[in-house]
Amino acid sequence: MEGNTNPNNPRRVFINDVDEFSSKNIAKFLSACEAGKEEEEEEEESPQRKKSFEFDVVGNVSSSSSRQKPAFLLEQYVSPTREELFQVLLESDVVVYNVSESSLPRQVEEASWAVTALHAASESFKAEKMFILVSSVMGWATTAPKDPSDEDHLPSDEEFWKRRPHPRFKSHNTLEKLVIKLSKMKSKLKCYVVAAGLQYGFEENIFHYFFKVSWMLETPEVPVFGQGTNHIPTIHVFDLGGVIQNIIELKPKAKYFLAVDESKNTLEDIVKTISEFLGSGRVCRLLMEEAVAMKALKPQEVDCLSIDLRLDAANVNSLLNLSWRCQSGLVLNMESVVQEFKDSRQLQPIRICVLGPPAVGKTTVAEMICKHYKIHYISTGKAIEEKISQLKEMMSGSQPGDFSAEATAQKELEMIKQSMESSQGQLTEGQVFEILQEKLNSKQCRNQGFVLDGFPESYSQAAMHFSTEETESQESHLESRAPGYNKTITPDYVFSLEASDDFLTERVRALPQSTAEEAHLVQDEFLSRLSEYRKLEEAEETVLDFFDHCEIHPEHLGITPRKFPRCSWTSLRRHELSAEDPDYTDVMKRITEVVGLPKNYSRSYEEHKEEDPLKKEAERRQTLAAERRRRKEAVLAEMAAQHEAWHKSMQEVQRQEKERLEAQALPLRNYLMEFVVPSITEAMSQCCVLKPDDPIDFLAEFLLQNRTE
Repeated sequence: MEGNTNPNNPRRVFINDVDEFSSKNIAKFLSACEAGKEEEEEEEESPQRKKSFEFDVVGNVSSSSSRQKPAFLLEQYVSPTREELFQVLLESDVVVYNVSESSLPRQVEEASWAVTALHAASESFKAEKMFILVSSVMGWATTAPKDPSDEDHLPSDEEFWKRRPHPRFKSHNTLEKLVIKLSKMKSKLKCYVVAAGLQYGFEENIFHYFFKVSWMLETPEVPVFGQGTNHIPTIHVFDLGGVIQNIIELKPKAKYFLAVDESKNTLEDIVKTISEFLGSGRVCRLLMEEAVAMKALKPQEVDCLSIDLRLDAANVNSLLNLSWRCQSGLVLNMESVVQEFKDSRQLQPIRICVLGPPAVGKTTVAEMICKHYKIHYISTGKAIEEKISQLKEMMSGSQPGDFSAEATAQKELEMIKQSMESSQGQLTEGQVFEILQEKLNSKQCRNQGFVLDGFPESYSQAAMHFSTEETESQESHLESRAPGYNKTITPDYVFSLEASDDFLTERVRALPQSTAEEAHLVQDEFLSRLSEYRKLEEAEETVLDFFDHCEIHPEHLGITPRKFPRCSWTSLRRHELSAEDPDYTDVMKRITEVVGLPKNYSRSYEEHKEEDPLKKEAERRQTLAAERRRRKEAVLAEMAAQHEAWHKSMQEVQRQEKERLEAQALPLRNYLMEFVVPSITEAMSQCCVLKPDDPIDFLAEFLLQNRTE
């Protein structure tokens, strides 16, 4: 089947390995292109711009990928053979071979085979086809600029023949030379090379480790491997897709393009900015060798992040009409890139509030939620303790030289101590507000989420912490009771645990006196707290009303009464945390139904995303070998069956031929037996009797004399 010959039909584009980061996102970009979009505006700005095409994207995937065909692909081919793959290439108008992410010989060798085979068959093409090789800037890794201090004369794709590759990417360089060589030959196959910078965007690939470590905040500092002063040429993966789209549409005369943005960011610039947007904002330096040892980066990624290149994409800027997504680079577009990362990885903070009367089990349920969803536990008591510990660390000089911070910490700590001494260990509402606001707005809570344990207790506290000033002022004008709220810190889910007073009282009575005092559940204190809670429940506007007005409707969960044995508070808590506890098993089941699946990095997710490429390649080869064996066995079985049928057919032909010959020979035999054999028999008998010197001559004379007879 030949490619598309009608210019009005969508262009059929083949992209290899569309289950990998780069090819997948390029395929997404091209499949989303719409014909004639903003055509008039573009024609005014750039008369050379031709009409945009629509693209039907097809691609191959490894057999180890068990996912169904994604929506952006028209067709998906799982581990096709060379013959099957070549047929797919012939059916395509554009063939994009992407080897920018891998140094595996398989991809480079397959791309070399593909362009060579297509060029050999180009004479039979009914219409022109295009081959685009997406290579890597690692082909420029050892290219030295004329003057390193002169930023106006950087290595450019206009002089691509001066490039020098990284030792591990020499095969890429050889492949690029092959494609460039074929592009100079007259044929119906137009060839281009695109050397892509290190790609970023969406779920991230080579920079994923830095995004993950910053988002998880498991360490206070994000590592910068090496000195970090080396310049990294980069490009957003959708901008790379835009370069490919422009080449397809414009068919430029230049055959080599450097696809890099205008940034000249160093590795330290990139990592520090990621840390500022997602993490603590702090970085530390580690040796490059440690990146592999701690399994943070793969050896190929270390090679890529070690290059020091500043390049000029002259052909892209002068010959293409690219609508940039991140022209200024990763650092200056970090906010949008971080949002892409969260959306693609489905990393959404889960914000939950657990309310209820004293001794109902709020803390138990809150801790179970934190453990299940891997989010942070917040209570007023714990937040105050953490704040005091933080101030003491600042005063101890954990950050030497920052005297102003130490003085501020000392002053704040003294104010907290004074308030606690004058208010029987309690802080003012303003101090609690500031501490909780700092905690709720921390990077940990913004990234992963939190569970608020027993707070807020009233409508006024909820309004103080979650309402916004602008919407509060708007309420008076619109006479609306619906409060505006800060969506970045307000809980998305509110669960109200409910139990009868008798059940709660019996539960508290099961505690020994010492542990009840430690947990502030002495009988009189507990009854006072329970009474205060019931009064707040009967108020005109309750804390649950606040969330209702925000259209965050609380879920009411009843705690089933059961008898608890007399034991220590610690053992009771341990018993409550057991998954076999019927009270909280039902509660947790309902909570997980309402909240849904975890939206955090889970082990299974990481095992899928961070799969060892060598192991994946080995599995792919094993599966491919098994598939080839199966196909070979099927072919051999078919050949054996065909041979058996042919053998039977030949036997039948031989039998029929024998019968035919026998039938034809029968008249001659009868003639010989009647007229010839008797004379020869008589001659032989006479010869035996007379015994002549020449038997042959005797037989001839005898037959001649008796010929008349």
